[in-house]
Amino acid sequence: MPHVVHPILLAGGSGTRLWPLSRKSYPKQFAKLMGESSLFQASAQRLSGEGFAPPVILTGADFRFVVTEQLAAVEIAPAGILIEPEGRNTAPAILAAALSLEARAPEALMLVAPSDHVIPDAAAFRAAVQAATSAAQDGQLVTFGIRPDCAETGYGWLEMSQPSADFEAVPQPLKGFVEKPDLATAEAMLKGGQHLWNAGIFLFSVKAIIAAFEAHAPEMLAQVRLSVEQAEQDLGFTRLAPEAWAQVGEDSIDYAIMERAENLTVVPYSGAWSDLGGWDAVWREAGPDETGVVASQSATAIDCHDTLLRAEDPQQQLVGIGLKDIIAVAMPDAVLVAHKDRAQDVKKAVAALKAKGAAQAETLPRDYRPWGWFQSLVVGGRFQVKKISVHPGAALSLQSHHHRSEHWIVVEGTAKVTIEDEVKLVSENQSVYIPLGAKHRMENPGKVPMVLIEVQTGSYLGEDDIIRYEDVYARGQGAKG
Repeated sequence: MPHVVHPILLAGGSGTRLWPLSRKSYPKQFAKLMGESSLFQASAQRLSGEGFAPPVILTGADFRFVVTEQLAAVEIAPAGILIEPEGRNTAPAILAAALSLEARAPEALMLVAPSDHVIPDAAAFRAAVQAATSAAQDGQLVTFGIRPDCAETGYGWLEMSQPSADFEAVPQPLKGFVEKPDLATAEAMLKGGQHLWNAGIFLFSVKAIIAAFEAHAPEMLAQVRLSVEQAEQDLGFTRLAPEAWAQVGEDSIDYAIMERAENLTVVPYSGAWSDLGGWDAVWREAGPDETGVVASQSATAIDCHDTLLRAEDPQQQLVGIGLKDIIAVAMPDAVLVAHKDRAQDVKKAVAALKAKGAAQAETLPRDYRPWGWFQSLVVGGRFQVKKISVHPGAALSLQSHHHRSEHWIVVEGTAKVTIEDEVKLVSENQSVYIPLGAKHRMENPGKVPMVLIEVQTGSYLGEDDIIRYEDVYARGQGAKG
């Protein structure tokens, strides 16, 4: 009978190295980078089934409804979703998960994993996790190391207590951590057969990790415990208390605990793995053809070699001619063209765009909300045209605007529209006008998504021109709440 493991999925990162697809408003773990599932969905599915309890998710407030929607799409019900008031790195996040788990399952084993990794052989990884459970039950802090296949300088490395010929998933004492090495050091470690890539995946008991914080980071433990104890329940989410959380030191689990603890065990994993840390990794994992080309459905390569061509909008056509070692990624509002050797410098592009005030640095054209999404199609001086999609059974807040009026034209499904005291159904090819200042709401009473075109006119068209009166998603005032 396998030990029951409680997955803890970390889903709060921003993934700037995969810009323009991954942005602060919708980071890479939620995008469909590899196939029809997002990386987050694939991670949740990989850590589900026999031997696994329902997962606990840690994420930010802006992504809480994306998390629930994506989990529901793959029919996984979480044990809890913890909302971090702000990102404080992995140590506080993992500790918050441990303390929340302590309240209902103090003897539990918790498996901490990023939600943006690619591990194609889910069965082999689950077997490696089960191989580590006995060590974790005995109070060891277990880390998983990836069998290296190149002299990678972008990862930290783990030193095993002895060399391994086949890197079998057998627990052994961890001798030490190696910071991101220079190339010569990485080549020596690769050749020596005693080192692994540090994947940032951990297994330990709730008791053992809390005891480690008591020993090595007592101040962090006190503040995180206070934030957990003062947390508020909100529509099935657990919002960690922001005042206490703001006093928590920002630190990784490696620095705060793992590099100081003595009860460390490592389990090698020899299967395929990638953290998709850049477009060069996406190119490798996507499986280049015989000429080294990876092209999306809307991309065409002519006489290209070792090149990634990716167009994200089906109405776009991206064509590359005579390219070698090039990454080209086209979005409706931004295009990246880079040499494959410079893939790690994409984050510099994000910084440069932020410095010049370009919205494309952090936000996608499509803005996701708990009720669905909208996308701006045309923006003028005093008007804006949007496409809005509302999930079945979902409803926008009852709201009004100071500076704009709106025309709604339903193009798919049926909308239930409230304007002041009047409520009516608006079907396909019908329209309705919302005067400036009028209280209004739209709902989708149907079983299929409802799509409409919204034409806004007014002196100010910002998303923060919203006064909310009622909201089923308990958002406050402001653009997103």
